[in-house]
Amino acid sequence: MQVANGVYCISVNDKKIDLFEGQFPVPNGIAYNSYVIVDEKIAVFDTVDKSFGEEWLGRIKEILQDKTPDYLIIQHMEPDHSANIVAFTKTYPNAKILSSSKSFMMMKNYFGTDFADRQAVVGEGSTLSLGRHNLTFFAAPMVHWPEVLVCYDNTDKILFSADAFGKFGATDVEEEWACEARRYYFGIVGKYGVQVQNLLKKLAGFEITKICPLHGPVLQENLEYYLHLYNIWSSYGVETEGVMIAYTSVYGHTKEAVALLAERLRAKGCQKVVVTDLARAERTEAVEDAFRYGKIVLATTTYNGEIFPFMRDFIHELTERNFQNRTVGFIENGSWAPMATRVMQGLLEKCKNLHYAQSSPRILSAMTEENKAEIERLAEELLK
Repeated sequence: MQVANGVYCISVNDKKIDLFEGQFPVPNGIAYNSYVIVDEKIAVFDTVDKSFGEEWLGRIKEILQDKTPDYLIIQHMEPDHSANIVAFTKTYPNAKILSSSKSFMMMKNYFGTDFADRQAVVGEGSTLSLGRHNLTFFAAPMVHWPEVLVCYDNTDKILFSADAFGKFGATDVEEEWACEARRYYFGIVGKYGVQVQNLLKKLAGFEITKICPLHGPVLQENLEYYLHLYNIWSSYGVETEGVMIAYTSVYGHTKEAVALLAERLRAKGCQKVVVTDLARAERTEAVEDAFRYGKIVLATTTYNGEIFPFMRDFIHELTERNFQNRTVGFIENGSWAPMATRVMQGLLEKCKNLHYAQSSPRILSAMTEENKAEIERLAEELLK
């Protein structure tokens, strides 16, 4: 794919992978992207997963014909982007490797060498002229590894964004961008909102016409939309007004209470109510929704003096990613010594800026008329 005059995207699609990074389901696969700028000097940006090394090198040769690259720029050292560095150096022994100092340390760990005879360290504010194209590098630590660089092409106003603005899914699959980009962001980068905000601030003064991530499609139109979403996500803001209800239920009584709450919310005009059974939902979808909506209700049973394991795991997923700036309601169930609300609130105590609903239904085994009234009050409070 030609991104601009002399700028190419080499995207390889992995359709065999089932779990990205060993934990995130990717039913539509994943794309690994590399980029080439052909100018007076030629630069290749990043490699691809090791399974696609031969295909990737063949595509470079197709683009360059009888030319050879002068630089391999490594923005990110995760193996799905760096695995073919050694293969590249053997194919193009005269090319220099440009990367951050931390990346070269990681190369030593991965490959047994830091390519000292051909390395050039670049960092915050470093520049590189390829001829017509003039590049500026920015450090992007913890977006989402500490060595990450992004690169801005001052000529064509292109941002090479490393893992930022990436998404799950192969590039030959047609699907709406935001859903899988949101799941990718909160699953992988979500903990590092402050660092993403810092990067966005660095880039705020630059005109950007295209964004070239290492996963997913090149973004070329309506960039304000993508930048706006990234700003919301990284500042832990509310993307969509609505209520997520996440629950576990053993014998169906908690599920009954959740169904009633959802019905009452909709009846009172709530435009978006998302109900998620944590025992059966895909966990990264559940995490995505928790960060998307402004209000969340956690409903579960007391279990072994604690809470049901799926709920505990879910709350851990949220707190690990700096869950904050939300209204939280609770519904607890327990046949004796109910304490689920207290346990859940304790697990959330380190989260910033959480507002807890005052109405907190407590079910003792099965719902009563009083419980139904409590759920009515909770619905009213959530919609204020």
